[in-house]
Amino acid sequence: MRTAFTGVGTAVVTPFTKAGAVDEAGVRRLARRQIEGGVHFLVPCGTTGESPTLTEEERIRVVEICVEEARGNVPVLAGAGGYDTREVVHSARLMERAGANGLLSVTPYYNKPTPDGLYEHFKAIAQSTALPIVLYNVPGRTGCNIDANTLARLATIPKVIGVKEASGNIQQMCEICRAVPADFIVLSGDDAITLPLMAVGGRGVISVASNEVPRGMAQMVEAAESGDFASARKLHDALLPLMLINFVESNPIPVKSAMAAMGLLEEIYRLPMVPPRRESREKILSVLSEQGLLTSRVSA
Repeated sequence: MRTAFTGVGTAVVTPFTKAGAVDEAGVRRLARRQIEGGVHFLVPCGTTGESPTLTEEERIRVVEICVEEARGNVPVLAGAGGYDTREVVHSARLMERAGANGLLSVTPYYNKPTPDGLYEHFKAIAQSTALPIVLYNVPGRTGCNIDANTLARLATIPKVIGVKEASGNIQQMCEICRAVPADFIVLSGDDAITLPLMAVGGRGVISVASNEVPRGMAQMVEAAESGDFASARKLHDALLPLMLINFVESNPIPVKSAMAAMGLLEEIYRLPMVPPRRESREKILSVLSEQGLLTSRVSA
């Protein structure tokens, strides 16, 4: 059996209605598409889901819908992170009550804690919930990096089972895979670095591109898991333009624009997110056309 939170987890976007509310029917439809596309777990209410602009009630409801659609067939790793430990503890308890199977918790941003502060922060969260926790290291957004030595220490906290590594630093990723216990799950936080990370011990990805191509991302990661890196490289090469165009502007602007062009959702954002610039949109549409995602619409 697959270990929970390995393979492809989709960082699910949050669709909004034209009136600006969370599109609950859209959340349900997108979650179902991911599961039918073969992804291995769902990750609602992260950065890609515009979690900073969701209310507490909205976050709970999005997670509840994902849990309902998962029906126990795939786990749900709900976002619960922030820079105030007390608030994160509160959010973790809410996500647990909403039915989540685990938590994705980003490092505290802006206040930039020391390694000792990171340890105490995540220890307090772990002591507040029965759920397993995957840490999220994304220093480009948070200004706070978890190095290999600190992560090895964090891995000793009961319930801290893995990390979404989005530093973009291949050397650090290699050091992390060497430093943590064999059963500690190291996931890529960047689609384009998934395959290199898996070559040194990574267990998959929390993906943006799987919002658009769940089956393609699942096939690539499953090929790497089975040791068929030749097939995995072919899939990686084919999907790389899509992986890269999703970051032509700040995530999740490009992926939501692409999904709107594919007919999957209304292109609605919450400020401070805005639609992509015209030149960016043209690049997005060009890649979608090359990938066959405009003519196939939602079937990809």
